[in-house]
Amino acid sequence: MPKNKKTEWQVGDPAISVVSDQFCNPYPMDLLVKRKVQNFSKDHYEVFDPSGNLLLQIDGQAWGFNRKRIMRDPAGFTILTMRQKGLALKNKWEVHGGESKEREDLLFTVQQSQAVSLKTSVDIFLPENNNVKKTSNTCDFHASGGYSNISFKVFKSDALIAGVGVTHKFTWGSFCKGKYNFKVRVNPEVDYAFIIALLVMVDDNENWC
Repeated sequence: MPKNKKTEWQVGDPAISVVSDQFCNPYPMDLLVKRKVQNFSKDHYEVFDPSGNLLLQIDGQAWGFNRKRIMRDPAGFTILTMRQKGLALKNKWEVHGGESKEREDLLFTVQQSQAVSLKTSVDIFLPENNNVKKTSNTCDFHASGGYSNISFKVFKSDALIAGVGVTHKFTWGSFCKGKYNFKVRVNPEVDYAFIIALLVMVDDNENWC
């Protein structure tokens, strides 16, 4: 993306399809994401459009190592699986299509940019990019956010593709019970399932109640 020409993905730009092109819309999308803890070890996310229609749901482990989260459509069909990869200074996740673990079904890999940081910052690598262990300059996408700055933004090169106006709606009581909401703006032609998966993994790094 040429610098100083465009800083935000717009109508008419090429589609960014990471999970599937069925999740790319030709117009901006405003999504409501609701998160709640179901019991001590599990939490649940639901994603709604402005009309209140359920689009996606995500279940998984709220705490522990080698966590796994599964994204499903409203009918319960598995779209993708997010798996945390062991103990490391930089938190790392691999995301596969469906419930697969096979390398050929890998959709993308997410890794913390820095081992220690005051806010969450992650680099995203597509399967054809073999530079996961190199610097963040080689990543395909970059995302940052967290409660410290009440924001979540995703970039492709210098162009913002999602996250404008993300907010958290919670009271301290509901927050410490694991219930809070996100409002997410996804730019035109951007895969919203990809963006929601990133949000869940970034949010996972920030959970402490």
